[in-house]
Amino acid sequence: MPGPRMAMTMTAEPNASPGLYRLLAWLSPNFPIGAFSYSHGLEAASAGGAVCDTPSLQTWIAALVAQGSGRIDADILIAAYRAAKGGQLAALDVANRHGLAFRSTTELALQSTQQGDAFLATCRAAWPEAFIAEWSPDAVCHSAVFGAVAARAGIALADALIGYLQNFAANLVSAGLRLGIIGQTDGQRILAALEPVVGGAATAALTREPADFGAATFAADLASMAHESQYMRLFRS
Repeated sequence: MPGPRMAMTMTAEPNASPGLYRLLAWLSPNFPIGAFSYSHGLEAASAGGAVCDTPSLQTWIAALVAQGSGRIDADILIAAYRAAKGGQLAALDVANRHGLAFRSTTELALQSTQQGDAFLATCRAAWPEAFIAEWSPDAVCHSAVFGAVAARAGIALADALIGYLQNFAANLVSAGLRLGIIGQTDGQRILAALEPVVGGAATAALTREPADFGAATFAADLASMAHESQYMRLFRS
């Protein structure tokens, strides 16, 4: 006769924080902010031949993370995080307005605000305690709202920043896959190669002076402008 069955039980670590769980949930592809529908100008760059293989896609994403919209978002996230941590709603408003204003094209502005609004609505529905009830802006920059809720959830700033930038890069890799530029294994090779780029961008953002705020990825800006009038397209940016 088989021996008696023993029930398996799982117990959480007594000092476990919900912060890591929430960070993973908020950065998951399943979190409904519509990130899959944006290519950040990559679709136009692919159509024009500027991005056509693994090396060119890796170079394109690395530039965006370190010198483009990723740099802008990193600075906004940090400012919003620190403002929310200190309960400074006026400073949080300033960070959010900067995030809304410093977008080089209509599509990139739409990408930031639509994802921000979706992130805000979902957080309020599922994690209401993670948000600042008194803060109700008319439009929300994604990196600003992400920084604010990360602060409220007790997530370390460095973790939130690296997670956000890795997710930014991963969304662009996913766009490259769907555009047929690369295959899945090459996509993972790109993400592995971008690990020091993301880490370096996060470190630079944490030590950067406010006067150095800005971006310089003109090829990506031009690609985004071209995408606005592209006849056949899969993505919204």
